[in-house]
Amino acid sequence: MLNDAKKARAGRTREVEDPSAQAPKRTKLTRAQKKEQIRAALFAAAAKVVGEHGYSNAQVAMITAQASVAQGTFYNYFESQQDLLDQLLPTVGQAMLAFIKEASSDAASEVEREEKSFRAFFEFLKINPDFYRILYEAEVFAPEAYQKHNEAVARGYVRVLERAMNRGELRISDKRELEAVAQMLMGARHYLCMRFGRRGRGGISLPEWVVDAYMTVVKGGIYR
Repeated sequence: MLNDAKKARAGRTREVEDPSAQAPKRTKLTRAQKKEQIRAALFAAAAKVVGEHGYSNAQVAMITAQASVAQGTFYNYFESQQDLLDQLLPTVGQAMLAFIKEASSDAASEVEREEKSFRAFFEFLKINPDFYRILYEAEVFAPEAYQKHNEAVARGYVRVLERAMNRGELRISDKRELEAVAQMLMGARHYLCMRFGRRGRGGISLPEWVVDAYMTVVKGGIYR
């Protein structure tokens, strides 16, 4: 019996010492993955700094401190502070467009997609309150980035409207008018954002009556 007990204890000891029973080791990042991780951290830090202090007060030292990287590391990724600022809005803007696309992907019609996209835009602002300042100050401090972002948004809008037109869901039939309609809808979001999306760092929940008013105009003037 003692021998059996010793064998049992020995077995338990072997189980504890068995490497297969230990927690798996973390996968070591490749050099490329590390670089991408640091680059993403610098973009996130820049968004935070610009969101809180504005483009004019943003400094490389503030960005690297926020990202927890050495100041000299910054120049391994960007030629200058302006280089980062010129890339900031297009980068964050792509995240916004991806967020909206995901939120509206299950829409049964284009008019429903418009409502879901509208709601998602304000939800993105609520989750990412820094985006508002990044976007609207860019017109002065990063004009090329501002233009690039607006063109990307407009192109996406035109594609959606063209698809709706091909399905017979729009009140217009002239493709030349699609860009004008896209700019009108973008302008509506812009001014509604200025009025209802800027209260505090966390923004506010968009009033339902604002959504109703927006969709009344959209349904009555653009969609069938």
